Amino acid sequence: MTTATATRWQLQGRGYEFCNCDFGCGCNFGGFPNSKDGSCRAFVGLNITGGTCGDVDLAGVKCAGVYAWPKAIHEGNGKVAFVVDPATTDKQVEALAQIFTGKLGGMPWELLGPTAEVVGLVKARITIKGRGRKSTFRAEGVGEGRGDTFKNPVTGEEHLADVHLPNGFIWKKGECGQGSFSAEAAGLSVAAEKTNWIYYKFNWSNG
Repeated sequence: MTTATATRWQLQGRGYEFCNCDFGCGCNFGGFPNSKDGSCRAFVGLNITGGTCGDVDLAGVKCAGVYAWPKAIHEGNGKVAFVVDPATTDKQVEALAQIFTGKLGGMPWELLGPTAEVVGLVKARITIKGRGRKSTFRAEGVGEGRGDTFKNPVTGEEHLADVHLPNGFIWKKGECGQGSFSAEAAGLSVAAEKTNWIYYKFNWSNG
C-alpha cells in the first residue's frame, strides 16, 4: 500500500506482453494460467512515453522483463530479470527498480512486484518495430517478441480481437493476437510459439 511518505510516481506508455498462455491469457480472467504446463512465463516490454518518480524524469525509457512463475502469478515464487536500454541513466534504473518491485505502492506493481525475485539487470539496445498488434519488441542479445493478428482458420484472413477489462489493473483495453517470443537474461530463459500476445496502453501511478 502507498504510504504518506512514499515517493510519488506515474507512468504512461505502451505495453507489449508475450506469454505462454493460450490466447487472451487466463490470468486476466480467472487468475490462473491456461498454459499447457500451468506455468506463467513471459517477455514483457514497456515503452514509457511519459512519467516521473519523484524528480526523476522517466519519459522515453524503454525496458522489459523476462518473467518465470512456476504456477499462478499470485502464488508467487517467480523470478524476473529486468532489461533496460543503455540510454537509461542510473537514477532512472533505481527509480524503476523501486516501482517494479512494488516498494512505492501503486497498481499494478504493489501486487505484481512481491511475487517475483529479481535475479539480474541487463542493459541491451531495445528497438520496437511495427504498430499495435503487429509489433516486434526486441532487446539485442536478450531476445524478442513478434506479434501478429489472429488468422481465420478457413479463409486465412485477419481476425481482429480486443479484450476490454473496465476494472483491469494492468490495462483496460488490450489488442489481442498471436505472438511468438524467446528471451534469455540472467539465467532465465523463456520461449513460446503462437501463444498469447497483447498490445496495450497503460497509465499507472501510486497517486
